[in-house]
Amino acid sequence: MLKLDLQFFAGEKTEKATPKKRQDSRKKGQVLKSQDVTSAIVLLFVFLFLYFAAGFMRDHVFTFFTHTFTKFVPLQSLDIDQTMLIYIEMIMQMAIVLLPIMAISIIAGIGGNFFQFGLLFTTEPLKFDLKKIDPVKGLKRIFSIRALVELLKSLLKISFIGSVTTIFLLMNIDKVLGLAFKTPQDTLVTVGQLVALMGIIASFVLLFISILDYFYQKYDYEKNLRMSKQDIKDEYKNSEGDPIIKSRIKQRQREMAMRRMMQEVPQADVVITNPTHFAIALKYDDTKMDAPVVIAKGADFIAQKIKMIAKEHDIVMVENRPLARSLYDEVEIGDRIPEQFFKTVAEILAYVYRIQRKI
Repeated sequence: MLKLDLQFFAGEKTEKATPKKRQDSRKKGQVLKSQDVTSAIVLLFVFLFLYFAAGFMRDHVFTFFTHTFTKFVPLQSLDIDQTMLIYIEMIMQMAIVLLPIMAISIIAGIGGNFFQFGLLFTTEPLKFDLKKIDPVKGLKRIFSIRALVELLKSLLKISFIGSVTTIFLLMNIDKVLGLAFKTPQDTLVTVGQLVALMGIIASFVLLFISILDYFYQKYDYEKNLRMSKQDIKDEYKNSEGDPIIKSRIKQRQREMAMRRMMQEVPQADVVITNPTHFAIALKYDDTKMDAPVVIAKGADFIAQKIKMIAKEHDIVMVENRPLARSLYDEVEIGDRIPEQFFKTVAEILAYVYRIQRKI
């Protein structure tokens, strides 16, 4: 029973996501963002542009129509070629008027997303996934807490924006009622100003709601990224390797290194001992080396094994406690001995060579 309880708690997602989990989710396009923030920023910048550039756009459009329909006169003599010229010029002029709005929308949309999750380009969300068209999962998404939150959020936006725009119209009711007594040009100016101001106010309201939504999306995002203790262990095993397997690999590597080192002992010229705790095997070839090299070393059991192999192959063993300890501490296998040991080692090698009658 206790084991089952431990398994249950191990599978419960109570831990914060690791950096690797966050990075993997980001690669899949799963980032913290609120679509309402982007929409609010786009609408705000578009309405601000319309409010300040409306006069320029109006004058440009009026000038365009006046120029177009007075250039090709009389109208009764219009043919297909002249009509196409008027059409092409109309398209070009409309593009000049509308392109700034499109450019501002694109820049504001990119800026809104960049502000939330930075620069990200991934094709993962575009990949075909059968789970996305699973009707059962679709129904679960429709009748879920998240869907209920989205519904309440939509009602909140409609209520807030509707209330604020209604209050704005009531505050400007005199201008609205006075439209019936104005000329068409003045009517267009007044309507344009009212619509632009309403759009700006509604954008600010939507921006305020989107900030609240951003914090909710952050909470939901962190909740979905949570990991269980078992998930963290599995991730560590996958990234760093299973500790048991790693220890076995290291053990194998140590054993292989030990075998290679022991195979080098028969090639030694001398083994310097402590005599019981340390053993260092040295090799020197004056045609290839500028100084003696440590080809094997060990302490305690390994030292005894080195001495045993040396004895089997008639390698001279010399007892020198300070030298053996110093070489063991300061020189790694395969390295040449430091200069401070040259004199002592040279005397030992000379003694060995005399024994072996090499000189």
